[in-house]
Amino acid sequence: MCRCDHALSPASPQSFPLPFQTPGPICEFPPPTDKVTRRQPRGQERAITGNRQTSWAFADAFVAEDDATRWARDRAREAGLRSVSPGAGAALRMLAATVEAKAVAEIGTGTGVSGIHLLHGMRPDGVLTTVDPEPERQQFARQAFRAAGFASNRARFIPGRALDVLPRLADSGYDLVFCDGDRMESLEYLAESLRLLRPGGLVCFEGVFSDGRTVDSGPQPVEVVRVRELLRAVRESSELVSSLLPVGDGLLCAVKR
Repeated sequence: MCRCDHALSPASPQSFPLPFQTPGPICEFPPPTDKVTRRQPRGQERAITGNRQTSWAFADAFVAEDDATRWARDRAREAGLRSVSPGAGAALRMLAATVEAKAVAEIGTGTGVSGIHLLHGMRPDGVLTTVDPEPERQQFARQAFRAAGFASNRARFIPGRALDVLPRLADSGYDLVFCDGDRMESLEYLAESLRLLRPGGLVCFEGVFSDGRTVDSGPQPVEVVRVRELLRAVRESSELVSSLLPVGDGLLCAVKR
């Protein structure tokens, strides 16, 4: 039995505490180890905070990457390219496995980091169609895929601008579309993805946090404005069921109804 000497604060008729709220100090429990805010008036819920940066770092390193992926990541770094974080890659791998992806379209091959994660999650007979305007980057990706143990027929490399290539791909022929290309073309990628995806297929956009600028209230460059337009379009679309995952620099995912 609680033997605290404090008195409980009665709730007013207009405001009743929720079931998980405590009218006073919690008894017979050890003090929390997380950092807490300053004491709130009795009758109000206490806000408990944790170190989110530490949590995100832990999540990002939760799934270990293989040597081939690390090699591809090093090639991207040398070329001055950004690649998906390990956490974002792990999410892509899981999503590809969730939809049992046999056909995946990737906008932005880079040096193959995201492609390796996607191929690991896809069915063993699945084919990744990856598009990039820079053929030399795709050569790095070919080497990385081979080093990761994937047969050459598991990936189809198409050099060229995405908006020139995507219209040539089959309607409703893909289980997942991953977009990591030109942010200025995000809305056009979304329109093409809706055409390419089968019902129940997934579209994912990487980098939607734009290094924190997306949620910054100050004036932003046109690229960030376009990302905000993309977020709004996906959230408000009746054709999509969406979620924004806080991995890497933000992974926007949506399922086509």
